[in-house]
Amino acid sequence: MRQPADSTAGGKQGLSVCIPVYNEEGSIAETIERCLAVQPALRDAGVDRVELIAVDDGSKDGSAEQVRRFPQVRLIQHPVNRGYGAALKTGFAAAAYDLIGFLDADATYPPEQFPALCRAVADQSADLVIGSRMAGADSSMPLVRRIGNRFFAVLLTLLGRTTVSDTASGMRVFKRSTLDLLSPLPDGLNLTPVMSARAIHEGIKVVEVPIPYHERVGRSKLSVTQDGLRFLKTIVWTVLAYNPVRVFGVAGLLAVALAGAVGAGVLIARLQGVTVLGPLGVFAVFGAVVAAVTGVSVFALGATFNYIVSLFYRRPIRQGLFSRPLFRNPLERQFLPLGIGVFLAGLAVSAGSLILSLRGWPIERLWLYLSGSAMLMIVGLQLALWGLVMAVLAEISEREGSRVR
Repeated sequence: MRQPADSTAGGKQGLSVCIPVYNEEGSIAETIERCLAVQPALRDAGVDRVELIAVDDGSKDGSAEQVRRFPQVRLIQHPVNRGYGAALKTGFAAAAYDLIGFLDADATYPPEQFPALCRAVADQSADLVIGSRMAGADSSMPLVRRIGNRFFAVLLTLLGRTTVSDTASGMRVFKRSTLDLLSPLPDGLNLTPVMSARAIHEGIKVVEVPIPYHERVGRSKLSVTQDGLRFLKTIVWTVLAYNPVRVFGVAGLLAVALAGAVGAGVLIARLQGVTVLGPLGVFAVFGAVVAAVTGVSVFALGATFNYIVSLFYRRPIRQGLFSRPLFRNPLERQFLPLGIGVFLAGLAVSAGSLILSLRGWPIERLWLYLSGSAMLMIVGLQLALWGLVMAVLAEISEREGSRVR
């Protein structure tokens, strides 16, 4: 696990607050005034120096003129609109202090909570503090967005095995020393969920502080459908870059479980005297064969990717679907013997079907056994081959680890 550098590296002690601005003529002045008014409370929290950086991201209204009313605010302008994330990254690069905070310009987030976020950095040794709109404080977030945020929080909690309540909050404080671990960050609105997902997987200490939230006046720039899909894609993609088996493993196990459920259903039907399957039954068997083969491939691919990722980052392999790291978990180490056993079982069923056919059994009675034997043989061969691949990768990883040590 890479550790953040010293918190004072690259900056002086203090807080740099970055405000991305795009067509916020009606609210940016209020946001700045509230940020300036909170400076005495920040001093009480141990933050003696504060700077405000407003990044005008190609606004077409009078946002820049509103910012210029406050000479104590640094104004940086993009000639064209480059995106929410791009504006924030420009502010991060210009920040002078060791703590960097940001909030939206639309007066929805409370600057009065910056002292609480900064205290969490000092009191809880946090590297990233998120102002959570979903942690119990008063919030006027619309129901659709609340459901969406809850979904993404549950998704990242499951994939990252760290409890998260708000993945997309636009109010945060973090140590500038964590930027190297969090980068590269995207240019769009999905910067915040990517930052959350990456922080969890980089081992950065994340703390959430409840904050109130007020819905903006006027039309939101967030598209529930388009940006929601982008958030989903970036969270899953970020997790794949760190711990692929969390995603591939779940998908593979679900497919194998589906195949097992169909197999159990066919077996129960057979024990109850059913000897003929209808069209839906035949299609279910076909789907089970496909699901079993696909599920094993996807699960094994995820486990193999975890080995490759660990080699790339030169660190111990990350935890898989279970409570222990995959190198210590015997599951993938059993792929080779398990695959051989499954293949032999399929071969035995195939041989038995051949004997029965030679004794006069019609194909109508044998096709199900033949399908099952084909599935077992293919799955067994897959497991054996993936087992060999992972055994080689495990040896390479262990040798690489010994060199690093």
